[in-house]
Amino acid sequence: MEIQGKLVIRHAPPSVQQYLALRVQAGLSPMSEEGAAIGLPRSIFAVTLFEDDVLIGMGRVIGDGGCFFQVTDIAVQPSHQGRGLGKIIMREIREFLDTLPDKAYTSLIADGEASRLYAQFGFAPVAPRSQGMAFKR
Repeated sequence: MEIQGKLVIRHAPPSVQQYLALRVQAGLSPMSEEGAAIGLPRSIFAVTLFEDDVLIGMGRVIGDGGCFFQVTDIAVQPSHQGRGLGKIIMREIREFLDTLPDKAYTSLIADGEASRLYAQFGFAPVAPRSQGMAFKR
C-alpha cells in the first residue's frame, strides 16, 4: 500500500459492490454481480485508489498469465477526474506490465479521448493492421 497525501494505492481488486458502482459512476457499461464475483478474483493485476476509505479509481489487467493480457476497467469517479488519477493507475499498471514475459501481448480498448492517456504509457493504435472487435451477450 502506497500513500500519497490522502490517496491510498492498493494492488488488489475492489469489492464486487465497489466495482459495480464505480463502473456506472464513471460511465462504463454496467456488469452483472455474478460476472464481477467470478472475474475480480481472477484479475492478474489490479490497482485501486482510495480516499477516506472510498474507492475513487481502479484498473485491472486480465489474461492468461503468460502470453496475452488486456488492460481493462480503467475508471475514476467523476468528482475526482482531472487530478491525474488516471495517470497514477496507468503508472502502476505499466510497472506491472514491465515484469511480464518477453513478447507478451498486451492490448486495451480506448474509448474516446482515453487513447491520449494510454499513448503516454506506450500503447499505440493497431489499425489498419488489426481491428478491435467484440462479442456481447
